[in-house]
Amino acid sequence: ADNFLNLLRQASFNGLIAFGMTCVILSDGIDLSVGSTYALSAIICAEMLVNGVNPVAAVIVSLILGVALGVVSGVLVTIGRLQPFIATLITMTAYRGLAKIITNAMPISRLADSCESEGGAFFFKTLGKGNLEFGPADNPWFAIPIPVIIFVLALVIFYFILTKTTFGRRIYATGSNAKCAKLVGVNVTKTKISVYAISGFMSALAGIMMISRLDSAQPTMGSGFELDAIAAVALGGTSMNGGRGRIWGTFVGVLIIAVLNNGLNILGISSYWQDVIKGIVILVAVLSDRKR
Repeated sequence: ADNFLNLLRQASFNGLIAFGMTCVILSDGIDLSVGSTYALSAIICAEMLVNGVNPVAAVIVSLILGVALGVVSGVLVTIGRLQPFIATLITMTAYRGLAKIITNAMPISRLADSCESEGGAFFFKTLGKGNLEFGPADNPWFAIPIPVIIFVLALVIFYFILTKTTFGRRIYATGSNAKCAKLVGVNVTKTKISVYAISGFMSALAGIMMISRLDSAQPTMGSGFELDAIAAVALGGTSMNGGRGRIWGTFVGVLIIAVLNNGLNILGISSYWQDVIKGIVILVAVLSDRKR
């Protein structure tokens, strides 16, 4: 049970990004900028913390920034009429460059110590390292990591949005056939911008939780996270052509990727070969989807 909770904690960061990616892919798009959005939002949060800004305010501003960064990608795709791959490749490169410019390519550390109040430090540290404990305070029976709780809560929220709301129906309709969706009254432009905004928000949330866990932020953090997120979505059965897929499938895909990463590390396989194996996994998932 302890090992499984630890695995879930590790999976939660990629899982939050993958949930946002699911919405984008369901709308027949793709977001390559999630790793850079993750890094830039986390860097801004870290910069505010070391400059004495209240942790709650720093987190809120960073989340709003994540939404804004996602909106930029959405606007490039819709109003700019760029291919999602090209638009998000541009934002991926630009956001990563901004993260390096802001930090001068240097890490920012001792974030919790920068919080002026004990309550602020406790709030910040809880996001990534906290646990919800059950039982006596001195000897709890078991504890659930806060990132796992946020991960599961996000799963429930996304499940409700995609299956029980009009907005969720519009995402599926847009990804299935945008022209038909527009003819029946769906605001396709607004829907696509919204899913990129959601993706940016989830990436920012994951980034904030990660710097809370590590107590430091680096401009290179999140590199390659778009690969893991896309792999989780593809493994979960979501069609890369949009319009078909379930958030539960993404949840399972995230766990598969987490177990795969953990297993390859335990086996001592080189990180270079791990990327090759992940690429093969994505290829198999996409080819099986095309066959269906």
